Amino acid sequence: MKAVAATEYGGPEVLGLYATPKPTPKPDEVLVRVRASTVGPANSAMREGRPFPVRFFSGIRRPTSIPGDAFAGEIAASGREVTRFAVGDRVFGTTAPDSGAHAEYVCVPEDGTLELTPADVSDAEAAAVADNGLTAILFLHDVADLQPGQSVLVNGASGGIGTFAVQLATHVGAEVTGVCSTRNVDLVRSLGAHAVVDYTTTDVAEIGETYDVIFDAVGRGSFAGFEDALNPGGLYMTTVPSVGIFLDMARTRLVGDRRAVFAATGMKPASVRKQYLGELRELLDDGVIRSVIGRRYPVAEIVEAHRYVDTGHKRGTAVVTIG
Repeated sequence: MKAVAATEYGGPEVLGLYATPKPTPKPDEVLVRVRASTVGPANSAMREGRPFPVRFFSGIRRPTSIPGDAFAGEIAASGREVTRFAVGDRVFGTTAPDSGAHAEYVCVPEDGTLELTPADVSDAEAAAVADNGLTAILFLHDVADLQPGQSVLVNGASGGIGTFAVQLATHVGAEVTGVCSTRNVDLVRSLGAHAVVDYTTTDVAEIGETYDVIFDAVGRGSFAGFEDALNPGGLYMTTVPSVGIFLDMARTRLVGDRRAVFAATGMKPASVRKQYLGELRELLDDGVIRSVIGRRYPVAEIVEAHRYVDTGHKRGTAVVTIG
């Protein structure tokens, strides 16, 4: 089969498409024929090997695994113990904390983070949910325990995680403010945001509003930069690990009532991720949430997909189509 790989750490140009053996499912696994996957900042970090701790997952000196974790496609084969899925079923899910989805085939445990794809949902849309939708719901529900009536600021509201965060927080009954650029204001409003801040013309820190939860879905801010915008007992969450956020987490556990949090959602227990993917499937099937697909690339253009993500101005989810 064909799969994406990199022989060294570096920019997008280190990526290529190579032939590799097709995996064989274990007795409790299914073999998924991948039709769509996603590319985001986490994939760029793995490709660059920065920050250094990511190399404990991808290889100390050079990348040693096929990248990508979110996928959608159909089951091509199944192990003898599998009863929940059948060959031909359309499915979506994630291999996290492992990788391997940027390939024509990937093996996934039957009891892993895997769900049937709703009939009227495309593979691209389903893959976006498995990636950014799952990250957003884990932060908002599992980390923040968001409640109706709370006020939420989503920084990066037009990005892959942010577009789902706006929809999910609105569905809970929170008062949602989205932060994005001018060209994405209408998009963020259409997703349910009660207010939208255009960061190209307005500094959030200077508008005088405060929030119960600030979700930095692009990780470009800092706890210090948003602290004054937090209500007493408020929570600042970021998707990007850094020395700064870890120091803030340690300090805010000891001092004050406002907290800073980073969560590696891909490392959450499989049972937790599976539960939330099931909830997302229901919301997707009911039309409560939708995927915003910014750009689509055939897997042969994986370098261009990474270059787009690396601009830092990705709209919605960047999808890679395979096969």
